[in-house]
Amino acid sequence: MGRVPGGEELLRSRGLRVTRPRLAVLGVLAEGGHLEVDEITRRVRKRLDSVSTQAVYDVLGALSRAGLSRRLEPAGSPARYEARAGDNHHHVVCRGCGEIADIDCAVGAAPCLDPNTAHGFEVDEAEVTFWGLCPTCQRRRTADV
Repeated sequence: MGRVPGGEELLRSRGLRVTRPRLAVLGVLAEGGHLEVDEITRRVRKRLDSVSTQAVYDVLGALSRAGLSRRLEPAGSPARYEARAGDNHHHVVCRGCGEIADIDCAVGAAPCLDPNTAHGFEVDEAEVTFWGLCPTCQRRRTADV
């Protein structure tokens, strides 16, 4: 259940020690979605005898720094994490229910990584967040009218 094939090699290739919590968090993230820490912790606890919420935060930080996960922080929402990282994709967030979906970069050349002025920064990622209503919230809005 949720074991990441090659998870141990993946961690080692990024200079990380292989630990049961890291493998468990990788497995949870590999299942997909944009998960809050509480949900990740709940799922990890089903795999391991025990793990603290702080340990999950520590693992998520290490995975993010190593490029194995991505932290999202939509305005007005708690941080979420996903396994899809390093490909410059974007997100759409529902203003109604908070659902998040991935959107591939519209152009292969990733023009969003080439700002007119970067103030001396070497830009390696851009975060674009689209906001709107998901199909379910659109139907609710129509039904409420």
